[in-house]
Amino acid sequence: MASMMKAYVLNAIGDLRLTEVPKPTPAAGEVLLRIAACGVCGSDIPRIYTKGTYRFPTIPGHEFSGYVEAVGKDVDAGLIGRLAAVFPLLPCRKCPSCEVGSYATCSAYDYRGSRSDGAFAEYVCVPAWNLIPAPEGLGAEEAAMAEPAAVALHALRRGGLDIGDNVLISGAGPIGLLLAQWAQAWGASQVLLADVDDRKLAFAKQLGFDQVANPLLEDLQAWALERTGGAGVDLAVEGAGHASSWENCLRAARSGGRVVLMGNPTGTMTLTQTGYWEMLRKQLTVVGTWNSDYSDFPKNEWKLAVQAMAERRIQALPLITHLVSLEQLGEAIAMMKDHSAFYSKVMWTNTK
Repeated sequence: MASMMKAYVLNAIGDLRLTEVPKPTPAAGEVLLRIAACGVCGSDIPRIYTKGTYRFPTIPGHEFSGYVEAVGKDVDAGLIGRLAAVFPLLPCRKCPSCEVGSYATCSAYDYRGSRSDGAFAEYVCVPAWNLIPAPEGLGAEEAAMAEPAAVALHALRRGGLDIGDNVLISGAGPIGLLLAQWAQAWGASQVLLADVDDRKLAFAKQLGFDQVANPLLEDLQAWALERTGGAGVDLAVEGAGHASSWENCLRAARSGGRVVLMGNPTGTMTLTQTGYWEMLRKQLTVVGTWNSDYSDFPKNEWKLAVQAMAERRIQALPLITHLVSLEQLGEAIAMMKDHSAFYSKVMWTNTK
């Protein structure tokens, strides 16, 4: 009889249940990972309750770390017992993007937690290639923050962040706060944060980011201009996925400035004529960003993120507001859907 494990299985939209399923066995090139920690991404909420995954049933969860418990054929047994973060994307290795190492834009990828089973479970199998072994001193919860940390780093690299830049981040969720930390560590002159939720702004202040604004209560363009000597910000990152947030970024940017579109859209993204003029008349550079770079050429952003957390240049632990057991995870996810309590990063862990 096959060994069993506990897992949250999404059987249909809105039907997420904790149940027992067969424990996976690593194939050639894979490892069996005992999950140590897994964060709940903001994208998991619509995936569970409104959009669904790419097939049913599916075990969600893509921000995770774990300990290697067993290895498949052709995998170094020396990995057993190691803590590692996991790059959840499984590229096809055949398409034009993969040929140049741009795995995030692979045209036929698999993905743990949405296209195949993820880490809302006690165990998962992943290719050894997808492991980033944790450096000494890095805990499991921090390692599970590697995915959002790498996504934030990628967005700023796409925006060409430079030392001394004035930076606006629209959206003060976990990735927005990681963006703020990266920008500060990178040498930004100022980091401005905007959000329509005053609780998120208060939380950002607790983390040391004092320049915050609620665009529902004040004109964000005027606020940004006041703090940049009338010029506007060098770089604005749209991280909320709302049309008004996008337009605020365009209005707050200086002439010749850059705007990065990062937030997953919550609906139709449209601009007013005024917003469109901002792009034209200020000759803005507007770029998109997606996921993160995992190739070593030119830089593996996952390795950079893990190392920065290990060296405490990026502080991930303060972003975790809810640390729960696997059995409590379903209740925590429902809380996120209903917004019945304030949260930043919600994570399940079995390290306590």
